[in-house]
Amino acid sequence: MNPPSPALVAQSAVRRLPRLALWLLCLAFVLPGFVGREPWRSADIMGFGVMWEMAQGTASWWNPQLLGYPTPIDALLPYWLGAWAIQLSPPWLLPDVAVRIPFVLLLGTVLLATWHAVYGLARTPQAQPVLFAFGGEASPTDYARAMADGGLLALLACLGLALLAHETSSALAQLAFVALSFFAVVHLLRGKSFAGITLLVGLVGLALSGAPTVATLLGLGSTAIIGFGPAIPHGKNTDPDYSNPGAALLTPSSWPNAGIATLIALCTAGAAGLAYSLDLWQWRLESPRGDFQSAKGLARLLLWFGWPATPLAAWTLWRWRRLWRSPHLALPLWFLTVALGTTLCTPSADRSLLLGLPALAALAAFALPTLSRTVTALIDWFTLLFFSGWAIVVWVVWIAMQTGVPAQPAANVARLAPGFVPAFSPLALAVALMATLAWIALVRWRVGRHRAAIWKSLVLPAGGATLGWVLVMTLLLGPLNFSLSNTRLVEQLKAVIDLTPGCVEAHSLSAGLVTSLRYHGKVQVEDQDSDCPWLLSNDNPADLGPGVNTLRWVQQGPVLSGPRGGEAVQAYRRLSTADK
Repeated sequence: MNPPSPALVAQSAVRRLPRLALWLLCLAFVLPGFVGREPWRSADIMGFGVMWEMAQGTASWWNPQLLGYPTPIDALLPYWLGAWAIQLSPPWLLPDVAVRIPFVLLLGTVLLATWHAVYGLARTPQAQPVLFAFGGEASPTDYARAMADGGLLALLACLGLALLAHETSSALAQLAFVALSFFAVVHLLRGKSFAGITLLVGLVGLALSGAPTVATLLGLGSTAIIGFGPAIPHGKNTDPDYSNPGAALLTPSSWPNAGIATLIALCTAGAAGLAYSLDLWQWRLESPRGDFQSAKGLARLLLWFGWPATPLAAWTLWRWRRLWRSPHLALPLWFLTVALGTTLCTPSADRSLLLGLPALAALAAFALPTLSRTVTALIDWFTLLFFSGWAIVVWVVWIAMQTGVPAQPAANVARLAPGFVPAFSPLALAVALMATLAWIALVRWRVGRHRAAIWKSLVLPAGGATLGWVLVMTLLLGPLNFSLSNTRLVEQLKAVIDLTPGCVEAHSLSAGLVTSLRYHGKVQVEDQDSDCPWLLSNDNPADLGPGVNTLRWVQQGPVLSGPRGGEAVQAYRRLSTADK
């Protein structure tokens, strides 16, 4: 006997979210952060530097490096995409703008694949709501569409998605191919012919993006879940029997998914073999720390990074616990488990956890049919107060930057970004005003009287997260670019030394600063032991270190450092024969 579904959903609760509103929300989330932003000091500027060098033909396409600096992740495909975008872009398009085009498409792929993955999971018989005695329950298609809308809203609402998903780095490429693999596995269950090719693309892309181990684990786990799980019925077949968990392993008749499992295993083997042939298997795992502080930090990261999807996913696992072997729970749970395991065993916890957000959003979606009105109201009020307060703070800071009133926010900006001069942007103001008015209209709609919709409790979280991201990327983009990019440091160096003509020798500089010198400063940067008249080093000026010959170089000017968080740089001039 099959356990009952905890979902009680009427047809009136699965009305469609307006497509225009959903598309505008996605565009409002995707475009800010890619448009108008300078490459920041992070994997962003590092990735751009490698792509730019590859496009110019000065870096290897099979061993990406920047002036001898190895890339932080042994990835190929993200750098290829950026380099191809630069090469194919028209001459009038700046390279740092052109390089973002494929990553815009990758983020769009994440959103689209997540929507269709949740839709496919919701169409499985085990995920369907309870049938009413006299009819009126939600139709499978409308129910699946409403659940997919809820899953997409849950993904957009995740606070950790905003920044990392707008970098030109391998993290976004890995996220896109994880979402694509998740989508493909789900639709293989539905008998879609294109899903096999899509899965191969997803796993191979993930392996080429620096995560062959993750690709292999996802493929092997999906193979086991589908191959040893209950029968996946199609059409009007009956649901599988969950009364005996070992039935799938004992009876030959319960292996109808062997073909799907074999196809997934072959795609996994292909991705793993390609990664092996290209020498992309690198052991970067660390032993997880078992102390209380590490566990506390991970719990805090999981809570805020995936808010509000994390508590909703936990509720889903509890309310649907009797159907734990069904695909709509087992598959996203496995994808999330792999991401959590990677988070525990890698130094970049946030970038590893990013890969679990599509699965986390899928699990959160299945909490929607089981939420009470009290919980829904609590989510709405918390979201309304939090994001409205955040919007007010951003507007107050922007007004203070432009007018000096209130004085305290203006002083805080001057302290955090010393030397920054605010500039007025009519376009940024117009976009921020439209986003704020849209938020007010959304709040007004949510508190008004309207028919219930299953996705209604995630409208405000998704809209609020998008509002916060838009306001930060418009009203506060100036001080953020000033503080988080190397442009200011390059300008200071150009004021101290004569960077043209000639070249500069780099010693112990970060790859990001080398990229900024080459791109923003138009400086030819050479490795050590060159004949350049200038040398830049981040060493202490009182001790040049073993890499700098004090008989050849003399200190030039003070130690320079970029805005908050930037590295300190000392300039040296080569001693001439007359100086000696």
